[in-house]
Parts: sequence; C-alpha cells; structure tokens
Amino acid sequence: MNILYDERIDGKLNHVDQAELLASLRGALPDLEILHSEEDRKPYECDGLSAYRTMPLLVALPEKLDQVAEILRICRRLGVPVVARGAGTGLSGGALPLEQGLLLVMARFNRIIEINPEGRFARVQPGVRNLAISQAAEPFGLYYAPDPSSQIACSIGGNVAENAGGVHCLKYGLTVHNLLKVDILTIDGERITLGSDALDAPGFDLLALFTGSEGLLGIVTEVTVKLLPKPQVARVLMASFDDVEKAGKAVADIISAGIIPGGLEMMDKLAIQAAEDFIHAGYPVDAEAILLCELDGVENDVREDIERVRNVLAIAGANDVQLARDEAERVKFWAGRKNAFPAVGRMSPDYYCMDGTIPRKQLPVVLKGTAELAEQYGLRVANVFHAGDGNMHPLILFDANQPGEFERAEALGGEILELCVAVGGTITGEHGVGREKINQMCVQFNSDELTYFHAIKAAFDPHGLLNPGKNVPTLHRCAEFGAMHVHHGNLPFPELERF
Repeated sequence: MNILYDERIDGKLNHVDQAELLASLRGALPDLEILHSEEDRKPYECDGLSAYRTMPLLVALPEKLDQVAEILRICRRLGVPVVARGAGTGLSGGALPLEQGLLLVMARFNRIIEINPEGRFARVQPGVRNLAISQAAEPFGLYYAPDPSSQIACSIGGNVAENAGGVHCLKYGLTVHNLLKVDILTIDGERITLGSDALDAPGFDLLALFTGSEGLLGIVTEVTVKLLPKPQVARVLMASFDDVEKAGKAVADIISAGIIPGGLEMMDKLAIQAAEDFIHAGYPVDAEAILLCELDGVENDVREDIERVRNVLAIAGANDVQLARDEAERVKFWAGRKNAFPAVGRMSPDYYCMDGTIPRKQLPVVLKGTAELAEQYGLRVANVFHAGDGNMHPLILFDANQPGEFERAEALGGEILELCVAVGGTITGEHGVGREKINQMCVQFNSDELTYFHAIKAAFDPHGLLNPGKNVPTLHRCAEFGAMHVHHGNLPFPELERF
C-alpha cells in the first residue's frame, strides 16, 4: 500500500551476499554476536508498528563501541545498508529492517555512565531506558523531563532519533530541548561529538539537526541529558465535557490565559471508556471528553493557578472539575492516560496509532474532520491528545483479519495527517516519519525543501547506507504519489472545504 517505500541505494536495488557479509564480520570481529538463522532473526522483523514486517539479512548485537565502528566500516566497504535499533518501541516503522541490510541492535549499551547533580546532567549510553535516568537521578531530587508513554521500555538513543516528547513536553520541551551533547559514529566509523557540556556550542547547531534525524545521519553512542529539579508540588485537575469540541476549545483558552501547565492532555469518549475499563482511574465514562491539567511549581503559585484554570474550564463549559485528592489519585489519573494505547488495544483486534501536530486553536476543526473521515471509512477512532502542544494521537481500530481493513485504516490515517497539514500543522509530533508517513512528507514539503533534506543526508552519508527508504522520500516517488500540490504558502488544502 505504501508505494514510496523501497530499499534503493544510489537509484538501484541493492543486493547483498549474506554469506560474504557474515564471513567479513566474523573475520574482523570474532567475539561479535550475529544472528543469521531465520528463527533468530524473526523477533526483529518489526518495531512497534507491527503492521509492516521485514526479515533483516543479519542482526548484529555489539557490546563495545569498537565493534560498532568496525561493523559500520565493513558495511560501508561492502555497500550494505544499516538500520539501527534500540528497544524497538517506535511507532512509525523507523527501525523496520531491510531485507538486504544489517540490523544494528544497540540495546546492550545500557549503562548510566555518570549522574552529575552539581552540573545537573547525566551521561548515558543509548540503550538506557528513559525512565531509568529519572530513577537514577531521584536521590538527588532531579529527573529527566521528557516522558513518552513508553518510557518504562523505550531507550534514550531511540528518543534522540525520533525527538520523543511525552505528556509534560508542553512546559519542559521535547528531547531536543533537554540535551547537551550526543556522541555519534558515522557510516565510516568516525566518532563525532555534537553539542557540548556548555549550554551552547559554536558553529551550526548540529545537535538539533541530528535530533529527530531517525538514524539517517549516524549511530548514537552516548547521550548527555539535562536534569531538572523535581517540582515542589504537582496537582492534577480532571475536567469532563459533554462535547468534544468544547474540550478542544478549552485547551486554547487555558494557554491564552497565560497559564503553562506541566501537562495538558485530552481523551475522547472511546479512549476514556477503554482506559477506565483497563486501569480504573476514576474517569467519568459518560463524558464525551476529559482534560487532564497538571500544574506544578511552588505551593502558592500552584494554588493560584488551580483557581485560574477552574474558572477557565467553567467558562469553557466543563460539566465537572475534580482536583486529585492526593498523590495516589494524581498518579492514578496519569496512569489512565499513559495506558490509553494498550487499553484501546483491548477493544479491537488491531489498531493503528497516528501522530500529527496542529495549532491548538484548530483542535475543534480537526476533531470534527477526523470524526467525518472515520464515518466515511467505516472505522472507529479513539482520540488521545498531548493537547497543550497540539500533538494528536488518533487510534484507528480495525481487524487485520478482515480483507481490506488495514488498507482502509492506512488510508484514513493518511487523510488525517493531510488534514493536519491543511490547518497549519505537521505530520508528526514525536513518533517520527519512518516508513509510516513517508507519503505524507510529499504533502508537508515541496521539492526544493526535499532537495535540501537529501543534501544534508548526503553530507553525513554520501552513499545512502544509513536507514535508506525512510523519513525523506525521493522526488520521483513524490511525483508518483501526486501530492506535491500542497506546500508552504499555497492556498488551503482543497479537501479542507468539506470540514
């Protein structure tokens, strides 16, 4: 269905001799663990987007940086594509292997090298779990702010590759805002440090360029992250609404009032019911939508902000507003939201998790448009939002065992993303492009912009061996998709007229 995905290197299909590659790796690295049998490679055929599956040619599991560098040099010499993988929790097919490529698994680099409470930073290897950083920093009253819902499992190297966010990114930023330095290896096995131990570094901001580059520019080998003091107080308000569009408008009203919550999340009725059945978080299952608004800081400021938010919510039409009674209830409210994805999975044999970002003021328009599209395609959609920063996660429910349902879900997801672009948003907020959204890159960007992206890729990886076929489509393939009519400065997206 996704016509833009292939494994073309320099315009030609790349064919790799597995035996030659295996012999070269074993000859140079006798201690390297390599999986080559079909049975051993099978668990690595997909990442968190299990709808797309490809068996890798070989799987390498290095434990030393010298091994990684030599693997890259060998693959560069033989012209073998390389896809890096961490915990495999990504949801855009970014770590999907290539049939004619090597899968480089960095999960064994899972050591926290240093926690520095005076400098408020941590040095970690790429396989360290997101949550493990905060757990290690907790004795010093510090934590690592970005907290994707998969933080119990996802690794920091993957967070850098996808520029992961989370429920608190509205106030504390995405991964890119919480990094000091990243060490990488190029396809030639050369070590490069991007950023510095200081708050800024001279020259181009290559650290920001690399963050979110989805494995196309280099392999992450070490990450230095910023640590923040834990807020003295955190309180959560839960507001219920009898209309989804009212809830969407309330989000913009809160920000317009000059209040920046620590987290501001929205769930619609289907997501509420799924989460409540699964977690028993105390959600009102008869509500059409709820907002979770966390306010943190010092006691007096939080108390004042709670009253201000209560007033905004009342004016916006909230039916009920509850303040979490204690820390246990606060955690329970968040547990329902953070488990929304697996909760929805209990309602359907399969679901397709989308990821787009829109201006906050467009939330009501996009919610209405998504509902109309869902009806048109005959599929249910549960909506979960990082509402404060406009990052939406529609969950499209389908049954892959029913002929044509996955194709309908994929097409519906594509239209939702194109709607995001039409209202001034983007096709991703934190999951990345990977394989999943590569068609919609043709909608987001024009040919000149894509040409610049390819030039950046070529500067780091001139032979296109790192994660080819992902993230940035070729102009030829965009012409096939026929979506180049939408780019910056154009008239509104034609399809928007029906919304």
